[in-house]
Amino acid sequence: MKKSLIAVVALFGALASGQTPAAPGAKLRILAIGAHPDDCDIKFGGTAAKFARAGHAVKFLSVTNGDAGHQTMGGAALAKRRFLETQESARRLGIKEYQVLDNHDGELMPSLEVRRQIIRAIRQWKADIVIAPRPNDYHPDHRYTGVLVQDAAYMVVVPNVVADTAPLDNNPVFLYYQDGFQKPAPFRPDVVMPLDSVWDTKINAMDAHVSQFYEWLPWVDHKLDTVPKDPKERKAWLSNMRVQPINDAVRKTLVEELGGAAAAQVKHVESFELCEYGRRPALDELRAMFPLK
Repeated sequence: MKKSLIAVVALFGALASGQTPAAPGAKLRILAIGAHPDDCDIKFGGTAAKFARAGHAVKFLSVTNGDAGHQTMGGAALAKRRFLETQESARRLGIKEYQVLDNHDGELMPSLEVRRQIIRAIRQWKADIVIAPRPNDYHPDHRYTGVLVQDAAYMVVVPNVVADTAPLDNNPVFLYYQDGFQKPAPFRPDVVMPLDSVWDTKINAMDAHVSQFYEWLPWVDHKLDTVPKDPKERKAWLSNMRVQPINDAVRKTLVEELGGAAAAQVKHVESFELCEYGRRPALDELRAMFPLK
């Protein structure tokens, strides 16, 4: 009875604000946006796999081509290599598409031109949910990707902006990936996705990005000599490197979603914060959109 009442309140709240709530059991279209051709895998790979297994349509979008992210190669050759890695990652995750825009890595700016690219991508995918970084990250490409998505959030429903692509009828739900940055405000985990059932799938998708997880990032961290040569050992090494402790705020949300006993068993998660822009569903409706089980 209580859950029914909450659902009715959420429904009337959405209708009053001119928004269309998600129908129970509806198949959703999810667009995950990252700055580089491996960012979505890191922040959303497990959740993407769960959405895809549940029959939803998932797309990854990299705003840059990744042509600067390596210690010994770069330019068009690296961009091509990284694009091929994204396509293999998409295959392993079971998602519909992994698009890479042709903007230079390390040079991204929140320009009108790139904003138009983001607006088109959101409209063309007919996204119900869009996920992106918060605009306070250490990396300028990450920060400006967050700004670009925020700048596009309202414009996707405005017909006279980017008039060559039909506007959306309804504003998507916009969410942020989890991060550890505290200023100007810490990340708030509104939705926490348990990933234990898809952790190996996420690691397998990340394993496709050989140039990043076994070459570039270990080199930057001065750990290149710790990367195993054997493919199976390498994947186990990657899994161990990517284990993240579940902090108190995330654990609290997980308990709200699953109950204390089930939450205590969860080892791996991805978490998301509802953006102030776009459609703002009630918390129960938002969580119901995600395949938490």
